[in-house]
Amino acid sequence: MDLSRRTFLRGAGAGAAGTALAATAVVGGIRADAASITPATTAAPVAFHGANQAGVFTPVQPEATFAAFDVTAESRGELIELFRTLTNRARFLTAGGTPEDLGVGLPPTDSAVVGDPVAANGLSITVAVGAGLFDDRYGLAAQRPTELTTMPSFPDDALDPAWCHGDLLLQVCAQSRDTVHHALRDIAKRTRGAIQPRYRMDGFASPPRPSGTPRNLLGFKDGIANPGPADDLVWLPAAETEPAWTAGGTYQVVRLIRMYVEFWDRVTITEQEKMFGRRRDTGAPLDGSAESDVPNYTADPEGTVIPLDAHIRLANPRTPETAATRLLRRGYNYERGFDSTGNLDAGLVFCSYQRSITAQFEATQNRLAGEPLTDYIKPFGGGYFFALPGVASADDWYARRLLA
Repeated sequence: MDLSRRTFLRGAGAGAAGTALAATAVVGGIRADAASITPATTAAPVAFHGANQAGVFTPVQPEATFAAFDVTAESRGELIELFRTLTNRARFLTAGGTPEDLGVGLPPTDSAVVGDPVAANGLSITVAVGAGLFDDRYGLAAQRPTELTTMPSFPDDALDPAWCHGDLLLQVCAQSRDTVHHALRDIAKRTRGAIQPRYRMDGFASPPRPSGTPRNLLGFKDGIANPGPADDLVWLPAAETEPAWTAGGTYQVVRLIRMYVEFWDRVTITEQEKMFGRRRDTGAPLDGSAESDVPNYTADPEGTVIPLDAHIRLANPRTPETAATRLLRRGYNYERGFDSTGNLDAGLVFCSYQRSITAQFEATQNRLAGEPLTDYIKPFGGGYFFALPGVASADDWYARRLLA
């Protein structure tokens, strides 16, 4: 029965229920105790200026969006203006502050989604470019990073063209969902006409449960053995093999990976742990007791404890020859409701950073081909990108050395 607001209020006024409503908000038929809503916390701003961009080694924020675009700027001049605009907006949004007031009679310059003044809330914005930007439109072909190509389809992939590639990628991360929304909305408003949306995937990082590294939607800790900032595995140095402008940038790989979680939930815990090579509860390798323990493959040459085709053993064999193939992973879970067959559409936004796509990501990916986990996961999108060098100062801007 459809209840009008008047009928509802008249009924609510009867008896003890009426007293309870005095401390309650009712929106869309859902009752929420106002006192139970936790006030927003304000995270410190993430530094914007520097030799390298934030959002790579920045501690993983809880919320993220990966948005790929086709660049539609009609000239090199318009392309420069696009990157200047991106810089100005990212500089303001990551620092927070009071939006410009254009006066009475004009629309406000800010949506006020995150309040006024704008709260930075731990926002980081990482800008990367795809191989398509280096076609013949803007005279940039000679400046293309050496290994920046269109991501191929690997043997276990089922790539959907609608979810692949892009001229420009924005990785937007923050402490809250509304901060990510606000930043992407602000940028989209000011770059309309210069870029066209291609695809977007929202992600979230689960909090450590109960401690240590966060878990993916298969229930296992993800990203335990990452290199640190001191390792020479991520940032490109000044080198003769790459265009000079790339120093301080890094190759970024994004892979959208569907996880068949209902199928996975029917597998025994013993089999799950053998496929990963780690304990589900602690994250420890099967021959250890803590997630930080280093697996001893030398003592297990036949794979009796950690199977030879376990994910961690294939991804990182821990040999002198494969030490340089390690990469920095910064993954996010995604969940998009149900698919057309009624199954959960959930999975992982795999994101990695590395000096070399060929020697690091592709070498690792080729070792993983045909691993047991491929029965439960299916990559369907993503692409290869190059995360630009950092914006060094207040008078610098994204891609300045590329476009100067």
